[in-house]
Amino acid sequence: MNPVPTVSPGEPRAPSSPSPHFAFPARPVAFIQAPRRMLGATVAVGLLAQVLLDRASWGVSFPLVILATLGALVALGGREAWERARPNAWLLGPVLVIAGFVAVRDSPWLRTLNVLTASWLMLLLMHFWGGGRVQRLGMGGYPLVVLSSVGRGLAYPRVLAGEAMDLVSPRKRMPLLMPVLRGLLFALPVLMVFGLLLGGADVAFAAALERMFDVDIGDFVAESLRSVLGWLLCAVAAAGLLGHALRRRSLSEAGDAEEAPSERWLGFTEALVLILAVNALFLAFASFQVKYLFIQGATSPAAGYTYSEYARRGFFELLAVTVMTLGLVMGLARWARRESPTARWLFLMGTSVMVLLTLVIVASAMKRLVMYEDVFGYTRLRIFSHVFMVLLGVVLVWRGVTLWWRPERFAMGAHVAALVAVMGVNVINPDALIVRYSQVESSQVPKGWVDTALLRTLSADAVPELMRLYAGTPHLESALPVEACPEMTWPEWNLSRARACAAFGGLLPVHVPSAPSPERH
Repeated sequence: MNPVPTVSPGEPRAPSSPSPHFAFPARPVAFIQAPRRMLGATVAVGLLAQVLLDRASWGVSFPLVILATLGALVALGGREAWERARPNAWLLGPVLVIAGFVAVRDSPWLRTLNVLTASWLMLLLMHFWGGGRVQRLGMGGYPLVVLSSVGRGLAYPRVLAGEAMDLVSPRKRMPLLMPVLRGLLFALPVLMVFGLLLGGADVAFAAALERMFDVDIGDFVAESLRSVLGWLLCAVAAAGLLGHALRRRSLSEAGDAEEAPSERWLGFTEALVLILAVNALFLAFASFQVKYLFIQGATSPAAGYTYSEYARRGFFELLAVTVMTLGLVMGLARWARRESPTARWLFLMGTSVMVLLTLVIVASAMKRLVMYEDVFGYTRLRIFSHVFMVLLGVVLVWRGVTLWWRPERFAMGAHVAALVAVMGVNVINPDALIVRYSQVESSQVPKGWVDTALLRTLSADAVPELMRLYAGTPHLESALPVEACPEMTWPEWNLSRARACAAFGGLLPVHVPSAPSPERH
């Protein structure tokens, strides 16, 4: 399907980028079709964002701001812009789902992850709203497009202000305003004198005046200035997003065409020797791992290792090997020459074996982490490590598939897998999972011991599970946070916090010191 042209015949075209893949434009490609409408939209979105997000914590406020921004984009662009955006409109789904999780989960780790991921997707969506295909980007294209959206978006607030605001008329009317300002200056001391006299004449009126002027001027000015600056910052961000999405596109931008193949400078013989050598090393390592961890069903660390040394150190070393191997396979596929059909077949077979052996390394790292968790339980870091390793395994499998079929779609599949992982960790609810497996049965810890110190660090996401498992036990009082239902405004509303308050029933738990935790190795 041919892309819909974004510049009508006879209309001057924007300068093209010097590279067909990615480059910042020589000068900002700023084109605003209805500047006053866009200025009104940016002011409204900026004001809404400042009011909703200027809170101690974010809840339903964040998805509402995202919805308002998308609504303004659709309203300003109209049907023509929507037709150009339709091939990339699938990005709206993960944007809204991940932003919506901010109003569901209370964990600060999840909140930060969701906000960053939703912002990343919004910048991608703004770039591709006017054309192109997000699936045409390579691995490096995604961060470059996001940086490009930020960089180009910075040009639009100034252009929008210049095109939408008439700064000449206020200067002409300034002489007419000066008498009014001088009149107010003369009236101020007169009002102060009369106010003091009238306040002395009536006690109720004096009390009303005291309440009116009982304001800390410094705090009032600082708070007002902070609110105005916050509103301006949100309005500038909205102007950048909307302006970049509705821009006049350059002749060639990232995502308009498939990524061009790079020059293959590495000889086939050298690449094949490297592949065979790495495969031999991985095969030797994998044979030890399969025999000890899986066939023999290891339930304790190897001789001379503690659980901490065997799990933590081994886990991160294996993680580093896996990431480096993925980069190696990607580099070889991009730069190694393979002219003949035999060379291509040998290369594909060798790199596929490397991927399979790397999956054994991933399984080994996962097994070590599971052994450690069986003894000492779960933490947020360990759960996120689990999710990352699963994501890494899926990306490796997809790399193996794209070695044989549609190699240009590897970056797209890896990006989608990362989005699914973000959604999956929200569905898993790590804090509730930690509570569910908080009773560790091991010779390393006393029987029935619960790490209440860890449970007290969890968010409201864990409260329903705490109530279900520990209702009527001493562990409940020592595990619940002391401040059960803090007062919060409706923009801060969050499903987990609401469920926690309902579970508490308005009663604050009494803190009972927890038992000392056993020594961890």
